Amino acid sequence: MVAIRVARLFDGERMHDGGAVVLVSGGRIAEVRLGTDAVPEDLPVVEAPDGTLLPGLIDAHVHLCADSGPGALDRLADLPDAEVSGVIEASLRAQLAAGVTAVRDLGDRRGAVPAWRAAAGAGLPTVVASGAPLTTVGGHCGSMGGEVRGVAEIRTAVRDRAAAGADVVKIMASGGVFTPGTDTTRPQFTDEELTAAVRAAHEHGLPITAHAHATSAVRQALRAGVDGIEHCTCVTATGTRVEDDLAAALAEAGTAVCATLGSDPAVVVPPAVLAMAERAGLTQAALQDGAARLYRAGVRLVAGSDAGIGPAKPHGILPATIAEYVHSGIDPATALAAATSVAAQVCGLAGRGRIRRGEDADLVLVDGDPTRDITTLARPRAVYLAGEPVA
Repeated sequence: MVAIRVARLFDGERMHDGGAVVLVSGGRIAEVRLGTDAVPEDLPVVEAPDGTLLPGLIDAHVHLCADSGPGALDRLADLPDAEVSGVIEASLRAQLAAGVTAVRDLGDRRGAVPAWRAAAGAGLPTVVASGAPLTTVGGHCGSMGGEVRGVAEIRTAVRDRAAAGADVVKIMASGGVFTPGTDTTRPQFTDEELTAAVRAAHEHGLPITAHAHATSAVRQALRAGVDGIEHCTCVTATGTRVEDDLAAALAEAGTAVCATLGSDPAVVVPPAVLAMAERAGLTQAALQDGAARLYRAGVRLVAGSDAGIGPAKPHGILPATIAEYVHSGIDPATALAAATSVAAQVCGLAGRGRIRRGEDADLVLVDGDPTRDITTLARPRAVYLAGEPVA
């Protein structure tokens, strides 16, 4: 058993000031003592007199097969099979160094991540995986191997993912910025097809989340009964705006929304990429305004970075995602919960995302108070997997 003594503790929902001691044993949290610095005699102690202990962060939207280089998604189709495992593991090591102890992979190359996970060893973040995303023929990220046409093929594809060990189904409900020829302002699937995907996923006991930039695709996904929506940027032919009635409907349905904010400001984005994003209305101001509108409406927000898709989205960028939530006007405790307790619930990670007795001891320790300075998350002092320091 070891004790971690800190100035404050974020338990996954709220911050506790006034000192805290967390006892860890056998990979789990044995006891949480708030408002005290008392430690049992003869117990090893990790001291952080101005530190904050938090649950390990959870990035709810990553692409582990993508190496964060230029054109990372485009290059997946040609990535040799022998190199895939190395890219996945390097991605996870970068996540871990940033305090991320679990990820949800929402799009790999032909089921590579569930296959890698089946043979993976210990010492890396926990992985929740979707396999290749379902998309239309020639649709967004079709090169990942998830192209389907019609209800029958959709149902077969969902069945195949369930059989391969997927934990969630990902479907591309609209086009995407990084796939030329697709349309971010319109749905890719018919109502019948998207509903079939939702029903098939639920029949196999799997949640389903939809990539949706277009307002019409968000509304379609909501009608179909998806469990989550990725991006939710609400693009139309005339601009980008989260409409009040749509935000209210998402909140009422309890749909989890992952706005995928956050990027490395030091990276110079190629002009062609900026132009594509601006044509779709995906400016930083518009994205922050959308996240703020969702928050004010009471939508269940989860934190995910879209890590791996390019240089501005490297693996381990989640602290910037959380910071951008705060800069958008989201309460810091809510932003932290989006990457801990809420993310654990949305990703189906029982025993994670909270600091309380009996939970897994996946933890991150930072200096300072992240509810006062959210940038402290970008400088983890220590990261623990099952109670063992790993970074």
